[in-house]
Amino acid sequence: MQPVIDVTMGAAGPPHEVVLKLQGGDDWELNVWATFEDLAKLRGVRAAAWNQRKSIAAGTSAGGKVFWAAPSEGADPEIATVLVGHDAEAWDIAFLIPVTLVEKVGNLASARQLD
Repeated sequence: MQPVIDVTMGAAGPPHEVVLKLQGGDDWELNVWATFEDLAKLRGVRAAAWNQRKSIAAGTSAGGKVFWAAPSEGADPEIATVLVGHDAEAWDIAFLIPVTLVEKVGNLASARQLD
């Protein structure tokens, strides 16, 4: 059973258009500041395999860039990775979340839908 992760998108000031909040209950929270255009790219996350160095750069968090990657070959095909840090190779923190949730964020951003 996968944990429930809440997604909210709110308005943000320039240079960002939106702040995305991913929250895993009371255990963790990740806030990503981005543009709708960048987050809309997440609709194609399944093609962004990290082991092929094809992550999607979309947003910033805690002063670092945020990279989104599809499951690696041989890994659970329904789990994506969110990496926060200098780049997708030298990241500082990683979160494993359902790939369908990443696609949902991309769809919401494409529709420019805020909570």
